[in-house]
Amino acid sequence: MNVSDLITADLVRLDADLGSEKHDVIRALAATVGEAGRATDVAQLADDAIAREGTSPTGLPGGIAIPHCRTAGVEEPTLAFARLSPPVDFGAKDGPADLAFLISAPAGGDATHLQLLTKLARALVKPAFTDALRAAETREEVVEIVADVLGTAPAAKPAAAAAPAAASASASAATATATAPAAATPAAATATRRRLVAVTACPTGIAHTYMAAEALEAAAERAGVDLAVETQGSAGSTPLGADVIRQAEAVIFAVDVGVRDRARFAGKPLVSSGVKRPIDAADAMIAEALRNADDPGAPRVEGSGSDAGAGSGAGTGGGETWGGRTRRVLMTGVSYMIPFVAAGGLLIALSFLFGGYEIVGPYGEIAVNNTLFNLPDVDALGLDHALFGSGLMAYIGALFFIIGKTAFMFFIPALAGYIAYAIADRPGIAPGFIVGGLAANIFGVVDGDGVGVPATGFLGAIVGGVLAGVIAHWIGSWTVPSWARGLMPVLVIPLLTSIIAGLLMLVVLGRPIGWLMDQLNDGLNSMSGSYAILLGVVLGLMMAFDMGGPLNKVAYSFAAAGVGGAALAADAPELKIMASVMLAGMVPPIALALATVVRPKLFTQPERENGKAGWLLGASFITEGAIPFAAADPLRVIPSIMLGSAVTGGLSQALDVSVRAPHGGIFVLFAVDGVLGFIIALVAGVLVGAAAVIVLKSTAKDPAVAPVA
Repeated sequence: MNVSDLITADLVRLDADLGSEKHDVIRALAATVGEAGRATDVAQLADDAIAREGTSPTGLPGGIAIPHCRTAGVEEPTLAFARLSPPVDFGAKDGPADLAFLISAPAGGDATHLQLLTKLARALVKPAFTDALRAAETREEVVEIVADVLGTAPAAKPAAAAAPAAASASASAATATATAPAAATPAAATATRRRLVAVTACPTGIAHTYMAAEALEAAAERAGVDLAVETQGSAGSTPLGADVIRQAEAVIFAVDVGVRDRARFAGKPLVSSGVKRPIDAADAMIAEALRNADDPGAPRVEGSGSDAGAGSGAGTGGGETWGGRTRRVLMTGVSYMIPFVAAGGLLIALSFLFGGYEIVGPYGEIAVNNTLFNLPDVDALGLDHALFGSGLMAYIGALFFIIGKTAFMFFIPALAGYIAYAIADRPGIAPGFIVGGLAANIFGVVDGDGVGVPATGFLGAIVGGVLAGVIAHWIGSWTVPSWARGLMPVLVIPLLTSIIAGLLMLVVLGRPIGWLMDQLNDGLNSMSGSYAILLGVVLGLMMAFDMGGPLNKVAYSFAAAGVGGAALAADAPELKIMASVMLAGMVPPIALALATVVRPKLFTQPERENGKAGWLLGASFITEGAIPFAAADPLRVIPSIMLGSAVTGGLSQALDVSVRAPHGGIFVLFAVDGVLGFIIALVAGVLVGAAAVIVLKSTAKDPAVAPVA
């Protein structure tokens, strides 16, 4: 690829006075892009770059500024460079900038060009590169210096560009090391080196993402630390492998946006900042991460921990297996789904607490109906069975029910939408939500032939989300003219995917998935006696096996889908299932916390510290609190907690415990029918799980897990 694809002499300004304010410089550089025939809309380019500047300043230490954006104002990635005289303040701590790059990428830019931009971003933190730019005498020389860094220049290079070329080679080597650190360093050398991982990401994913990575890698090398960095940027992202994450002592998040699949790092000591901090203080961040790794009380990554569980051998990087990919996709959807379920379900439970079950009629209609917004008439409703015996409380309960029911409506669309997102990134979200909406709202009505179309529920959301994601990813791989690239992610991909996936779900897949859901629901409703106890045992085993992983979340989704409707009778199978799942999920962290108290010498100091947090995590129904224990000793911990959860799940069914809230643990006792049975089942499972892990650890022959002094 020729450097003229990215920068030409017409895009360079040397010793130029472009104004006294950074917005003046951005507009002048945008005009330069237009004059060079590289912009389709100069005003749009300038506006988008200024808007990005508003999110966080783009000034960097050392007199550099990198205003940048993704925009519909250009059709090809373009660099415009100015050596400013006088310098202009772009918000850097050490003063104004005399070197300014306007980096513009099209909204639908291809990966090859974006990778060139990332190389430039990494080079900007290298003094040899910026010194060469300051020494350049001609615009053509600037182009060749940049070409050397990007690896697009001819073999012959001017002397001034030699240093940046070496810097580029170093950057490439650092990139290779980041993606495969174990292969880049001999085993003997890494045996005594400490290990960290990091994620960098900025809103546009063009410049700061990669500059932060480069700065962290350089600081880690100076500190004698092995660092693997995952850059979640526009040029694509190669996720860190599960083994790399597991071996790391701590994690650094240098991000201005959410970390994708954050749960992979659950339990790791954490240093978190904006994406610009590493560029200014990378050495301090590496030192802080090492300190946090040695501090049991340091902040840690929260989340489902789905990929941090023990025994997970599937990589998530370039060699990702189908099993690992399936796990990642499913868990992405579930992690985004849970807040809708938790918020909606708890609000519905609170509505029953305040208003009594009478606020909901037999078909799920709000009893206050037409008088909902007419408070003086509420007392005339005769709803005197609320907790406080007040019509006003019933009114508040009705309001809570409406809000909670609305939140719960997004449970299935969110599951489908974010499964599609995990496969196809942002273009998959809208089609995924649409297919999820079909699964939640359309199925269950009567079709044109008068034949009922069965509801597809969460199974339909999973299948539809995968379908939408695969189709969106396929369409996104099409080769299209440059003028259509900007339309692909915002119009073409969502539109075509919605049509194809929607028709497939309605015409082909709706009935078979609905039939399967009906069989599951019929089996649930018919269960009683010993069969219900067996179901509780199975659900308990699923909840404890992977502690927040796919099997755990399948059981949870199955239970949560049944509690978000109208007022169910206290002995409804759906509510009993929810109780079994919640109680079984509470057991692992509490059982392990109890074991650390009863026999502390069986556990390391970090495990004893984790045990202190396990009490609250378990009580809050956060099963992931058991993950640090399982990761350290899976063969003894996992069977023990599975036994405890199975006992609790079965007892919950046997004692007819039911719960109307899909989350909350002991903090939703107001929503529990059979509180005594709830407590008995929980205590029994905790005691069994704690006893089992103590016995297994006491008989350990492996020195790595033997009792410690």
